[in-house]
Amino acid sequence: MKKKFTGYEVFVIAILTILQFSIILDFMVLSPLGPILRPALNISPAQFGVVVAAYAISAGLSGLLAAGFADKYDRKKLLLFFYIGFILGTLFCGLAPNYPLLLAARIVTGIFGGVIGSITFAIVTDLFPIEVRGRVMGFLQMAFASSQVLGLPIGLYFANKWGWHSPFIMIVGVSTLVAIVIIRYLKPIDGHLKIKTNRNVFVHLAKTVSNLTYLKIFAATMLLATGGFMLMPFGADFGVHNLHLSLDQLPMLYMVTGIASMILGPLIGRASDNLGKYNMFAAGSIVMIVLVIIYCNLGPTPLWMVMGLNIVMFAGISARMISSQALISAVPEQADRGAFMSLNSSMQQISGGIASYIAGMIVVQAPTQELLHYDILGYVVAGSIIITIVLIWFVNQYVAAKLQKAHV
Repeated sequence: MKKKFTGYEVFVIAILTILQFSIILDFMVLSPLGPILRPALNISPAQFGVVVAAYAISAGLSGLLAAGFADKYDRKKLLLFFYIGFILGTLFCGLAPNYPLLLAARIVTGIFGGVIGSITFAIVTDLFPIEVRGRVMGFLQMAFASSQVLGLPIGLYFANKWGWHSPFIMIVGVSTLVAIVIIRYLKPIDGHLKIKTNRNVFVHLAKTVSNLTYLKIFAATMLLATGGFMLMPFGADFGVHNLHLSLDQLPMLYMVTGIASMILGPLIGRASDNLGKYNMFAAGSIVMIVLVIIYCNLGPTPLWMVMGLNIVMFAGISARMISSQALISAVPEQADRGAFMSLNSSMQQISGGIASYIAGMIVVQAPTQELLHYDILGYVVAGSIIITIVLIWFVNQYVAAKLQKAHV
């Protein structure tokens, strides 16, 4: 196994992690803003669910459209095109004065932002072999954690001090700096262009969509997205109104959970490479099932206990995400990689958008402000996790056979 990364490889991992940080923060910041944003715009839980779903569904549809030409261009240029569009969309969110314009701005942001994750994973797969990909995915997963440690607490501070628009303006500032660094220092990523293949956009898309193996992966991905998208939109509201945490305690909760995730992410990634990616996925899934059922049935709970449960739950999430992404990245052929990743991301976003919308329909707010039926969401999520354990086993078998064939 390769022990050390080169200086340029370290730079690529770092800049992609920071880029992912800005994308994830833009999506995640909506949930903790719920208790501030919903009263400010006078919207219901169902309308808030639509705002969350709008980003995800538009991102998914955009990914479907992008899949046809995802392998037609240098991945650096494609990344910059969508990232600049994402920055503009986020700026519109920061300027939106009401619910309809915020909804429109989230759609624009989703159209561009939703494709970036798939391009990032295509770049990782192009530049790093499967033997170290778990480690790389572990570092990229730090974007998720650091968005909690740095982004969400700072975003909440900004929102409490200057209004709910201000976190989006902060994200625009960070993202602009990242775009400048990518323009100046990231080398072209065009190895896939040297492979002779039919470059007709529609033929390439049809070839990818008609691949039976790929379709099975897309089905697994759709269920993988369900859990987070069902629970996350109302996480802050549940914490404030059901667990009886204060708005001032939310930044501390996100920060402590994020710090733990930053420490655990690379360790889980390394363990995924050493112990087996499917073993890590199954272990994380079992942890998630237990913790989700416990968490979604909680009443008023002390902050320290909520922190502990969140840390363990996010460790399970990290184990599932890191190992499944590393496995799934090994499925497509190099010539199909961009299209596959775009379609896979689309399935994730669309199913997540539908899950967010359904969650908004299930959860209702009592006159006491308490959220009702959150326990039902927990049972639905636990059921979806059980199914993914089976589906990812099939992915693992396919990847193992593919790697064995390559070494023969």
